[in-house]
Amino acid sequence: MKASRLSRWLVIGLLAAGIFGWSATGQLVYARLVYLTFFLVVGSMLWANFSARGLDLKRSARTMRATVGDVFEERFEIAVRSWTGAVWLEVLNRSSIPQAAGSRLLTMIGPRQRRFYTARTMLSRRGAFQLGPTCLTLGDPFGLFPVTRTFQADDTLVVLPMSFPIAEFPPPPGILPGGKTIRARTVDVTPHSAGVREYVPGDPMKRIHWPSTARRNRFMVKEFEQDPQADIWIFLDAQRSNHFAQTDAISNFGDEGLWLWRPKMEMPRDNFEYAVSAAASLAQYFLADRRSVGLAANTSRMTVLSAERGVRQTTKVMETLAFLQPDGDLPLLSLVTTQAKLLQIGTGVLLVTSSNANDIFLSVEYLQRRNLRPLVVLVRPETFGGQGDSEQIAAGLLGRNIPACLVGLGDDLTTRLTLPVVYFQRSRYSKSNFAVPA
Repeated sequence: MKASRLSRWLVIGLLAAGIFGWSATGQLVYARLVYLTFFLVVGSMLWANFSARGLDLKRSARTMRATVGDVFEERFEIAVRSWTGAVWLEVLNRSSIPQAAGSRLLTMIGPRQRRFYTARTMLSRRGAFQLGPTCLTLGDPFGLFPVTRTFQADDTLVVLPMSFPIAEFPPPPGILPGGKTIRARTVDVTPHSAGVREYVPGDPMKRIHWPSTARRNRFMVKEFEQDPQADIWIFLDAQRSNHFAQTDAISNFGDEGLWLWRPKMEMPRDNFEYAVSAAASLAQYFLADRRSVGLAANTSRMTVLSAERGVRQTTKVMETLAFLQPDGDLPLLSLVTTQAKLLQIGTGVLLVTSSNANDIFLSVEYLQRRNLRPLVVLVRPETFGGQGDSEQIAAGLLGRNIPACLVGLGDDLTTRLTLPVVYFQRSRYSKSNFAVPA
């Protein structure tokens, strides 16, 4: 600190002046100046050490889960238990959260007193962030001996990717499973009731069938058959060479007014972030529609999340997407050929990619040969500084009767993903009728 260095030079100057004057003139006033400076230094050192010993910090938040674009509120509680108190106290938040709030300069904290304040941070990046470390610096009233205590992080904040509400999105065309698959029992509640059975400890009370219970004089619960709707699998392309990003302009959100208003958070200028948000939005849409959703991504370590349904699966998908990075070496075609052979006939496949035309065309042809008709969400790489011709790729997909949804830099995903997607038929549509949204 500049003030500390200035105070130290001032003390050194007084001490040097006292010693020089005393040795040169022998007057008592210079000796008293030397003694006063000495006691000032010793007293300041003891004051700073005693103040730092009684220092404590507690950081708490309502939730450790948030979403990009949310305002994260965190409460700081600082306790000074020493008899000296703290004339000044500097709080420095060294959390890895981008533009983390919470750094403060507090003054005049009395002995055995506490100070509270709330910090608000606008979350702009997904991932996991430690709430710390936090450095507390205090010292003597003159600032000669600042003492810093570092408190390590105790909690981790998980920031989920930004998702957008989708009003309507057509499911990928496929053949619904039938026969034995429909008659398979399931623990989920579906519209297809299979009968009743005797109650087993652990069955939820809401599944009790009261008329059968009354007739048989013992608890009976309903059984359900598996929903005949096809599963949905999202293939997210995380190949490193398809990653294009532009430098973001730094937006400084002051934490003082975030409790009154929330500024609009813009998506990062990164095609992979757009792809992750599109995958998160589609997963939430289909899971809300009671569909089973799975996720696969060609990251450095292949990421595969088996298809399930329900709120628990929503949490698993969002947390998985929060940690994905575009660090894979396998192309989209390798991801498709590895995972598609494990899928049942009729499974819907969504390809979210910024890959080149060759990989996309080979991938969709492989899926078609396995009696699967995919849907492609193409994040246009040319809008992020990459190379490619999305209109040409969309026209090529049209020729193969593959529906496509185009997303570019600055597009609103709610609007883009809600646009009606037509399942193109060659007999009804031609290339001249295909319009690519600008």
